[in-house]
Amino acid sequence: MAITWVLLLALGFPIAYALGMASLAYFLTAHPELLPVLPQRVFAGLHSYALIALPLFMFMGQIMNSTGITRRLVDLCLLLVGRLPGGLGMVNVISSMLFGGISGSSTSDTASIGSVLIPEMKKRGYPLHHASGITVASSTMGMVLPPSIPMVIFAIAGQVSIGRLFLGGILPGLIVGVLQLAAVAWMASRNHYPREEHPPSWSASGVLLMRSMHVLLMPILLVGSIVFGIATATESAAIGALYAVAIGGLVHRELTWKKCLDALIQSARLSAQIMMIIAFSQVFVWMLALERTPQALAEGLMALNLSPFMLLLIIVALVLIMGTVIDVSPGILLLTPIFMPVVAQAGISPVWFGVVFVGALAVGACTPPVGTCLNVCAAISGQSIGTIFRGALPFLAANAIMLLLVILFPELVLFLPDWLMPAS
Repeated sequence: MAITWVLLLALGFPIAYALGMASLAYFLTAHPELLPVLPQRVFAGLHSYALIALPLFMFMGQIMNSTGITRRLVDLCLLLVGRLPGGLGMVNVISSMLFGGISGSSTSDTASIGSVLIPEMKKRGYPLHHASGITVASSTMGMVLPPSIPMVIFAIAGQVSIGRLFLGGILPGLIVGVLQLAAVAWMASRNHYPREEHPPSWSASGVLLMRSMHVLLMPILLVGSIVFGIATATESAAIGALYAVAIGGLVHRELTWKKCLDALIQSARLSAQIMMIIAFSQVFVWMLALERTPQALAEGLMALNLSPFMLLLIIVALVLIMGTVIDVSPGILLLTPIFMPVVAQAGISPVWFGVVFVGALAVGACTPPVGTCLNVCAAISGQSIGTIFRGALPFLAANAIMLLLVILFPELVLFLPDWLMPAS
């Protein structure tokens, strides 16, 4: 199965089909009597109410993208930090923090923020590889801060509360943002990056702040509706999509029928890609269960008598290696069934593990050769992914520090979920 999967990927097959065909090869050779059951397993993987949240969150992000919200957030960040040394670099980080928490997608973050800020930073004298590196590295916050699409996928694959995962990602996401701001400030002082010299007037600042306020309330609305029991995660996604349409159509007046239709089509395409991976990954998970792979791995690791700290370090190292060759969504769907029994047997909270796991895969989205954020940024900036990766390394160090802190101090993840949504 492994040989078939690697061969199909090398030949350029989409990962969903490579996964499905490799699983089929396994059952043809090992369990041909189970072939009639395979279609049921494929469709059973999609029979989940929580999965409805996925296209809804994507539609919300697409609507926000197409109605000028990115430009407004950038202007707001310029107002806050533009006059500091390296102000545009800091704007890049804070915009990613805000937009990642709204769109829920790092690739959307990279495309939206990068298309606006990378040309502007180049024009102001920033080295192009630094501008691209900041954009790529800061986009990883979109995978940790709510509403995060990878968190939703992990919650479905690992049977974990989406609300508790969203809350658990808030402090780690903010830690990454603060550390990346510090990295920008340090590089700005060394390389004499420019600052914005012409602050807007008080009246213009007030207007800008008021026009952005309803957008900044969106993450609070989405997470709050889940935390306080007003809505399920799926219903919260529907509320977010409706709120985005209302802002784009009634407040900003930039949402047209064509933009809405384009957002629906793009959301359907992206959702279909992930749904296909989910469907065929269920066959893969069934194969793992038949071979007792998760149990064998758990028994092997538990026999080493590792502490939770060492166990998570080993898992993070494996995930970082896997992240260089596999995208985030497939990585979650393929690795979660393997690691969850291991961490459960070690007594590690699934919310704690989920934030560490997704945070490690977020770094993988910025590592060659498969890193999706790298490839999106390469298309925007015209640079090679190797050059962008070198520019991103100083800022990805913030992600590594965050992972180490979260592994050492699980309260950074568990404090908010245990306080606001204690497990029953």
